[in-house]
Amino acid sequence: MSASIPATLAPSENSEEAGFDAARHEAFGQRVVGMLNDASLTFMLSIGHRTGLLDAMRRLDRPAATHEIADEAGLEERYVREWLGALVTGRVVEYCPETRTYSLPAEHAAWLTRAATPNNMAGVMQFMAMFGKIEDHVHDCFQNGGGVPYERFERFHEIMAEESFQTVVAALDDYVLPLVDGLVESLERGIDAVDVGCGRGLALMHMAGRFPKSNFVGYDFSNEAIEWANDEAARRGLSNIRFEVRDAAKLDDQGRFDVVFAFDAIHDQIDPHAMLAGISRALKNDGLFLAQDIRSSSHLEKNLEHPVAPFLYTISTMHCMTVSLAHAGCGLGTCWGEELALKMLKEAGFHDVVVHTLEHDIMNNYYVCRKQ
Repeated sequence: MSASIPATLAPSENSEEAGFDAARHEAFGQRVVGMLNDASLTFMLSIGHRTGLLDAMRRLDRPAATHEIADEAGLEERYVREWLGALVTGRVVEYCPETRTYSLPAEHAAWLTRAATPNNMAGVMQFMAMFGKIEDHVHDCFQNGGGVPYERFERFHEIMAEESFQTVVAALDDYVLPLVDGLVESLERGIDAVDVGCGRGLALMHMAGRFPKSNFVGYDFSNEAIEWANDEAARRGLSNIRFEVRDAAKLDDQGRFDVVFAFDAIHDQIDPHAMLAGISRALKNDGLFLAQDIRSSSHLEKNLEHPVAPFLYTISTMHCMTVSLAHAGCGLGTCWGEELALKMLKEAGFHDVVVHTLEHDIMNNYYVCRKQ
């Protein structure tokens, strides 16, 4: 298989038209070629993460031949060699032609290996590979409407659990829970808490282990995620936690919880208005709602300088928006934005809302919400 890529960027058929900027045309053409190369590298980095190749190269911590790298990772040498070709030409891995050895610079490993958590970007690359599998379904939605349901995303909960561990769980103790004065002390004394849209529940399990006097419950509509979470909680010997299959838009708890958590969950919902109203009802009058969601503006023009805005809108098109539209939902999308979030929280009965950001986290806002 080969693709047609021009050896040089030929003049466009419109290049003689008045106002046509030839320099801009040339510069954008170069950028498009760069996009192609960078998109290719996302797949190779996803493979490197899943197979453990990047971690193997970090463990070796020296220039190594292809068979040494393959042996360290337990993989087929021929595939490893071709993979290395992509990463060498992509300036990710260094190559010495005299010794025919390869090395992963420590500065690169600090962004691309599991040891680099929470900065491991190679794990995030898995989203791109996952989206490739559902492109045909999304293409159909562009033409016919509707959406792509969660069950079409084969590895979604696996990838999200890994991402949640890196971004949420790793930050809970030192950054997230201390955002609320007295929350850690309350959890230590013992309170009732729920995580709505918990997925595989890693954040909640972490808290259940740290705060044995508190009781925790996780809600998610995915049978697969809830089954996995209950099995994992049992394996860890956690007796103060359970997980239930529940629709976040149909919460029927009344004044039951001291704290409600929602980690990266609101913008995916079929009916986020109903979800937030249900959370408000589920809280005790003096209860706390702590939500983590994507940091963005509700206005496109204000996202132009966001460092990962194209990624966020892509995630939305290929997952967050479409899973909501698959069930005739409102399709908020990943970049629903802080302005709309504050409006919806107020409509749900949260009149005291403080928005926090973390210096090391460019992706998320943390909403600390109370009814009174």
